[in-house]
Amino acid sequence: MIAFPNNSRSYDRTRRAVHFWGYDSAIEASFFIEEDALRQLQPDARPDESGFLRAFDSNRDVICAAAAKVYVRGSRGSYDLVAANFSKG
Repeated sequence: MIAFPNNSRSYDRTRRAVHFWGYDSAIEASFFIEEDALRQLQPDARPDESGFLRAFDSNRDVICAAAAKVYVRGSRGSYDLVAANFSKG
């Protein structure tokens, strides 16, 4: 089971995403949530690094829950969360 005890996150300009990490025992997995997904979660987010980081922080629980759903142990080193991961219905 993956957990997200580390509150550390960073904005990756190249990928246009916020990068964060989860842990499955000693296994570390990288996650990226794209700007479009953050805009979907928080439409009023400022379209810059600090705005996207604030949107991430405000929606951390929802984002980590979505990350846990896409995580597959030992499957790969990183996972991308996109707007479709947060669609209603």
